[in-house]
Amino acid sequence: MTTDAKSVVEEFKQTVNMTARELNTWLQTEESKAVGQKELGHESIGHQSGKHIVELLSKSQADYDEGDLSQMKRVISYVHRHLAQHPSGNIEQTRWRYSLMNWGHDPLK
Repeated sequence: MTTDAKSVVEEFKQTVNMTARELNTWLQTEESKAVGQKELGHESIGHQSGKHIVELLSKSQADYDEGDLSQMKRVISYVHRHLAQHPSGNIEQTRWRYSLMNWGHDPLK
């Protein structure tokens, strides 16, 4: 694995603060399914990403391919952009937090 790939994996592991089990459980909730951009009747992009993140967290680092690294970069980028939009007040039950959680990051952790 190249140095660049190693740094992507490391940043992904720092950005995604939910375990595969936590994320998988979260993705089953109505709150998870209700947030994110989606076309009528389809699963949101964030929800799809969450499923991919569960797969990544379950994989051995040696098994990561270019597609996995690309997804990790998307996750890192999304989470950092979304965190910069932090709303004021209690965030516990907000669409903002729920969207982040679909991408594997719980801002309350």
